[in-house]
Parts: sequence; C-alpha cells; structure tokens
Amino acid sequence: MSRSQPAPGWLQPVTDYVPLTLFLIAYLTTDILTATAVLIGATLLALILSYSVARKVPVLALLAAGVVAVFGGLTLFFEDDLFIKIKPTIVQVLFAAALYGSYLFGRPVLKLVLGTAFPLKEEAWRPLTIRFSVFFLVMAAANEVIWRTQSTDFWVAFDTIGQIVITFVFMMTQVPFLMRHQLEESKGAETQDS
Repeated sequence: MSRSQPAPGWLQPVTDYVPLTLFLIAYLTTDILTATAVLIGATLLALILSYSVARKVPVLALLAAGVVAVFGGLTLFFEDDLFIKIKPTIVQVLFAAALYGSYLFGRPVLKLVLGTAFPLKEEAWRPLTIRFSVFFLVMAAANEVIWRTQSTDFWVAFDTIGQIVITFVFMMTQVPFLMRHQLEESKGAETQDS
C-alpha cells in the first residue's frame, strides 16, 4: 500500500476553487438547482483528485465536502435554495469551532495546516488561531446577512468571488504577524537563500 506523499502546490487551489468556479458558471448559464448539482459533483471529483495525487484527503476538505453533499442534497431533494445558502454559514462556523477547539485541546489544527509553510514561535499560534476563528465567524455572519437580505444573484457572487477576495485580503493582513513571529532558524535560511 502506498504512503501519502506531499501534495504538489497546485493541488489545494484546484480542489478549493475549481468546484466554486464551476458552481458560478453553472448558475450563470442555468439555475441554482443545476449549479448545486454541479457543485456536489465537482466537490466529489476534487476529493478523488486529492486522494489520487497525494494519497490523502485533508480533514477540513473532507468536512467541507460532507457539508456540501448534505446541504446540496437537501437543496436538490426539496428544490429549495435555502439549504445551499446556509451551507457557507455551517462550514465557516465548523471551521471556527474546529480551529479554536483544537487549540483548547492542545493540538492546534492551524499549526498542523500552516506549520510547515510558516514555522512560527509556539506563542504565536494562540493569537493566530483566535484571529482565524473570529474571521470565520465574521464570514458566517456576513453570509447570513447577505442571503437573507440580498438577491440570489448577489449571494452567488458573494459566495464565489466575494469570499475568495475577502479571504485573500484577510490572509495578506496576517503576513506582518507571520513575519514577526517566524522562527529564527527559518529567518536564517531565508537570509542564506537570498
């Protein structure tokens, strides 16, 4: 049996963003129910791709795919877009709870996810975990406000393009914190590389 191998850099962006892109395209060319079916199928294919390339599926991706399957399935079964609209809220709240809960139990998921890319001092993981947890809760609240007060067209744009842009901006605002709390060994390695 083959062991898991490090995932290539292109894999996560593809598995994260291609299903959303296909959902957006399907919505713009058909309707919300067809787009939901496309999202479910694309998410399943993304899991298969992740496993076939890296021989593993990240836990958070598996959790998100499960929520997509359940809420997308409910959307299709009841022919009611309410379920797909609350799906981002559920995912964001689960991410926030998983991040903060894992830190409380002494095994911060954020460190497992980001630790190799960003080796940080131990004391940096608590505030960073809190920042990410609060960010996910704010995104969940924003989703609730938007789907309840705006058109489906606006919600789809927010769910696909808006959330990606906001997440990117949030990540960029964390770069100074990451740089300040970087481990000395990794700072030295960067200096030698340049």
